[in-house]
Amino acid sequence: QVQLVESGGGLVQPGGSLRLSCVASGSTFTITSMGWFRQAPGNQRDMVARILSVGTTTYADSVKGRFTISRDTAKNTVYLQMNSLKPEDTAVYYCNVRGYGLGVNGIWGQGTQVTVSS
Repeated sequence: QVQLVESGGGLVQPGGSLRLSCVASGSTFTITSMGWFRQAPGNQRDMVARILSVGTTTYADSVKGRFTISRDTAKNTVYLQMNSLKPEDTAVYYCNVRGYGLGVNGIWGQGTQVTVSS
């Protein structure tokens, strides 16, 4: 199995920046993609960004040009650099990994709160 530990959430003013980190441990050799989702109160959990093992990245339209996903393969870590944050980015952010034997929806982290407010 794979375990995930997230960090980096917090309170930031509009226009500010935050960087989220997610460290994977366990059977990391099974991972084929790593990504971030977010869920605001009353909303469904939506994909924010994803990076494949080959390096291909995908972003939600709402964050293109502002967020950047990256990974450090040696550290089994995925990052989400969030710039020009807006109040509508406020949500719980979840790390997600997918791969062989990890189930249809993959493995989820515990979530980290990001609040954008003045």
